[in-house]
Amino acid sequence: MQWLRFLLFPFAVCYDGITRLRNLAFDRGVLKQRVYDIPVIAVGNLSTGGTGKTPMVEYLVRQLRGKKIAVLSRGYGRKTKGYLELHSNHRTDEVGDEPLQIKLKFPDVTVAVCEKRVDGINQLLKNHQLDLILLDDAYQHRYVKASTYILLTDYSKPYFKDFVLPTGNLRESRKGAKRASTIVVTKCPSNLSDHLKTGYVNAIKPQPDQQVLFSSISYDNKVIGMQKTIQLKDLPKNFTVVTGIANAITFIEFLSDYGSFNHLNYGDHHHFTDADIDTIATSDFVITTEKDYVRLLPYQLKNCYYLPIKTEFIGDDLLL
Repeated sequence: MQWLRFLLFPFAVCYDGITRLRNLAFDRGVLKQRVYDIPVIAVGNLSTGGTGKTPMVEYLVRQLRGKKIAVLSRGYGRKTKGYLELHSNHRTDEVGDEPLQIKLKFPDVTVAVCEKRVDGINQLLKNHQLDLILLDDAYQHRYVKASTYILLTDYSKPYFKDFVLPTGNLRESRKGAKRASTIVVTKCPSNLSDHLKTGYVNAIKPQPDQQVLFSSISYDNKVIGMQKTIQLKDLPKNFTVVTGIANAITFIEFLSDYGSFNHLNYGDHHHFTDADIDTIATSDFVITTEKDYVRLLPYQLKNCYYLPIKTEFIGDDLLL
């Protein structure tokens, strides 16, 4: 279907023009941005999904432990509206899978969802004494002027080789990268050479005040289920893998070293149906991602386990 996307090039030109005008309006002050007295860090990307935003937000939460922080997300895929603060009993259809994943992993951190980020920040500041706010997937949400912008780009699909929608996968022009304080190339091979790093830096052409960093996804040595934890070396030789994320390639490649499996591949943020659950329940042993496990939790599948992941930097760390 790639040829069809090229046929849509005239629409991509129109879309590019609209997003450029919107950014220009913010840059010139025609559209107003709200600035806050406390630090606001926005994590996002230029492309549509799959760059590792949630693991990066979790990395920042770990780095900032000891500070009073809040995470604010739109709550993609939820059926509710307006501002909601999360608790551990929320469902993904109420708050979204990624915010709930963060809340379950860091129960002492304030996590909230609100489609209007200005309203969300105002409510957070009204309800809590905070040192810092993390905005998840907010690179294009320019009604808030963040103090720091962290732009993520996938090593295998960097933004500088992409084009705007619908011909490519970019939400805005590559020039949007100039707003970033830090550009992080994510999902890199853990043994990434200095030569390849230099090639990416040269392709990105960072501004003098921008830093370019490189990170990889690190998987745990165990899977975790409702009743027990199992080391990867003790996995059954045959199992089922369930994914409903934007890019499952890295996850699948990692698990391929630990046995043979049938892959049930669903779309990103997939809402599991009763038929899906019946299919998953017939498998003896299921491994899924953290994000998918959160959506599967209400079904109490005792055969289902998730593989924890986290972001690790290659070379220089992200310093705040």
